Amino acid sequence: MPPARAGHLAMLLFSLLVAGSFALGALAANEITPLALNVVRFWLATVIVGGVAFATVGFKPADGAAPWRYPLLAVFFVTYFVLMFEGLKTAPPVSAAAVFTLTPILAAGFGWLLLRQRLTARMAVALLIGGVGAIWVIFRADIAAIMRFEIGQGEAIYFWGVMAHAVYTPLVRKLNRGESPLVFSFGVLLAGSLILTVVGWNDLRATNWSTLPAIVWITIAYTGLFASSATFVLLQFAALRLPSSKVMAYTYLTPSWVIVWDVALGGQLPSVWVAAGLLLTVVALLMLLRDDG
Repeated sequence: MPPARAGHLAMLLFSLLVAGSFALGALAANEITPLALNVVRFWLATVIVGGVAFATVGFKPADGAAPWRYPLLAVFFVTYFVLMFEGLKTAPPVSAAAVFTLTPILAAGFGWLLLRQRLTARMAVALLIGGVGAIWVIFRADIAAIMRFEIGQGEAIYFWGVMAHAVYTPLVRKLNRGESPLVFSFGVLLAGSLILTVVGWNDLRATNWSTLPAIVWITIAYTGLFASSATFVLLQFAALRLPSSKVMAYTYLTPSWVIVWDVALGGQLPSVWVAAGLLLTVVALLMLLRDDG
């Protein structure tokens, strides 16, 4: 399979798995602090990815070269996840997923700064269309709210996490020195787990783990296994095969997948006007894929 096609398939699965973390995260966000939840899910993901890496590709002495790369990348990824769950305390999952779709246009900017990756005219138009669709959903199809720039507190918090994610994507490509996606992911996850443990130690101690509702444990298990372990490797895999803007183009599918998850978990369908904004994000994705040739 050509590398580019493999990268696209990886990101298709990535968008589906990430969507689940929005739907489940919104149900658990107010039951546990973001730091405490992420400490546990990151250690779970670290053990899983480390075990798989050890059993398959193995570790080489060269993988530990320039170890500063791993905590540097981890800072951005940890920031993303903590702010995501903080934002989901008040932001509806579909609206938060729409904020996530701003990642491609931000990643394109950081891709140029870090890697000098350039946009074609079609890619630029596609990113603009996707951005408009995202803004339409974020403001819940309310033109007056857009004019007043009335953005919810949860969406505003999560935006800074999305900014960190957009930096992370091209930075992976810049800092990778030939390590396999599994090994590189393990290094970043381990560094992230250590950082979170130090920063979130007080939250860990203050959490009454025995009284947490089942949805918290379900969310931790899902995000640790799928939204951290699997998506982490998928993102690393795709980032080494596709330009940063195209890697993150698949985030345009996330709000649509979130609707599927939300309805499956007992939620309601969005209004027709909000759905129109989601349609624009799908159009943006199709334009970016067509540009791939």
